[in-house]
Amino acid sequence: MLSQFMVLFGFFALVLVAIFWINKAVRMFDRLIGDGQSAWIFLEFTALTLPGVIGVVLPIATFAAAVYVTNRLSTESELTVMQATGYSPWRLVRPVLVFGMLIALMMSILTHALIPASLDQLRERQDEVSQNITAKLLTEGEFLHPARGITFYIREITPDGELRNVFLSDQRDRQNPVTYTSQVAYLVQDDAGATRLVMVDGLAQNVVREGNRLFTTHFADFSYDISSLVAAQGSSADLVSYALTPALITDPAGVAERTGATLAQVFYELHNRFAQPLFCIVAAAIGFSTLLLGSFSRFGVWWQVLLAFLLLVLLKIIESGVSGAVLKDADAWPLLYLPSLTGAVLTVVLLHVGARPGLGRGLWGWRRHAPGPEAAA
Repeated sequence: MLSQFMVLFGFFALVLVAIFWINKAVRMFDRLIGDGQSAWIFLEFTALTLPGVIGVVLPIATFAAAVYVTNRLSTESELTVMQATGYSPWRLVRPVLVFGMLIALMMSILTHALIPASLDQLRERQDEVSQNITAKLLTEGEFLHPARGITFYIREITPDGELRNVFLSDQRDRQNPVTYTSQVAYLVQDDAGATRLVMVDGLAQNVVREGNRLFTTHFADFSYDISSLVAAQGSSADLVSYALTPALITDPAGVAERTGATLAQVFYELHNRFAQPLFCIVAAAIGFSTLLLGSFSRFGVWWQVLLAFLLLVLLKIIESGVSGAVLKDADAWPLLYLPSLTGAVLTVVLLHVGARPGLGRGLWGWRRHAPGPEAAA
């Protein structure tokens, strides 16, 4: 059973990771390529988001594998045979718990090490790329959007670094948009470290919405500060999710002060990293124990599968509810373990019902049995 769980888990995890990852990669592709970044930068950024995607799909893949394998064992009468030879639900759940613990170990490695490290590295690379003037602006023959409301175009870049036929549209102020055009321009850096676009022999067109008037100004040279545009998409904030677990445990107040987060957010991040691995165990146990409520039937176990799915949705609703409470009050952090505790209690109840056919008939009003000798005759 354990080997079957691992094989199906690998299949579901691979499919779900591919779906989630491709969806995230498509959005990232539009943003990076639109800013003039190379394909290598795109691949690097999408690779750094992979640990976070895996962390999202692991509980889902665990639940799906547990339900699929148990359904197949029930459909092929293997569960009925094992129970007929004396295996109780408490004995059958052992490989499921071992399976859940293995996935919980993987999730722990992700939440405590890989995800914070990948997010921190992604943040650093985003800052480096956001400061890369060449990648963001020096692209011939393409309309670039380095910041919201800004459109930039260069027809030609000479070997000497001269920008020819430059177009710059600044529509951040919708009431007074300005368009600059020039025959020649240069990118220079002043003594303060700011990057400026120096345009030569150009025209500035300013549209005033009130009265619908157009003002034009011819200039011999004009300097435009583009430092704010280059840094606009940077992500220099040190978020709580970048912090390592030892720092969250030993100095939560220091992490909150450094990141600008509240103490409640720090406690939420810390205890959520422990709660998520536990939820993987619960997801596997819920999927298995629910399908034990029925014995062999030629009609399958569709109602148990539906019940298992509804129980998982219930646990996720509880998780969503307690997350909001913990983010408001730091002392409410024990609530993060409520979904796992609720799932453990439900698992015990389901296994108890599955081990006692009489109790099952009393709860559900009916119970399916394997066909006896009379039916076979």
